Amino acid sequence: MQSIARELNVEAARVARRAADYYTAQNPEKPRFVAGAIGPMNKPLSLSPDVNNPGYRSVTFDEVADAYYEQISGLVEGGAQILLIETIFDTLNSKAAIYAAKKYFRENNMELPIMISGTITDASGRTLSGQTLEAFYISVMHAHPFSIGLNCALGGEQMRPHIAELAHIASCYTSCYPNAGLPNAFGEYDEEPEDTACIIEDFAKKVM
Repeated sequence: MQSIARELNVEAARVARRAADYYTAQNPEKPRFVAGAIGPMNKPLSLSPDVNNPGYRSVTFDEVADAYYEQISGLVEGGAQILLIETIFDTLNSKAAIYAAKKYFRENNMELPIMISGTITDASGRTLSGQTLEAFYISVMHAHPFSIGLNCALGGEQMRPHIAELAHIASCYTSCYPNAGLPNAFGEYDEEPEDTACIIEDFAKKVM
């Protein structure tokens, strides 16, 4: 469906914007905003897909940036008010997304807030490409993000110390949206919604 990538993003953003505007109209004191999610792609720029050729890359920085630019233009046309670069496991991919966003803003004489959300793969607190949280933040802080955070990979309890670390070093807001715990041997999640809600509630209380 590569040929209709832009159209998919336009329509997805429009659907979300209609819903957000509807609920904002119901309660103007609590406005809703639409964040256009920009995922990590399945082709990393920092890692080789060929274990026998570490220097090989299946895609170039310009190709990744062009693909992100196409998506961003569709999201903005559809009504996205924020750009959310998320599930980043390869920071170089996120740099390509940031580059594409800034290029789009410059060419269209506009600016939208950018949120950045990485993902770490285990308790070591590193991304798949090997960066620590501090290195990840330093690598993207030039984008002056509205927020930086973590999502996916870990459940709330496992993610908590890493969110605390990120909040300590970041000069912007921090965000998190964890999995419902960790998957079991069958790839399913045992944590119930009520359990996740209690963990997130405790996050919020500690911040307050």
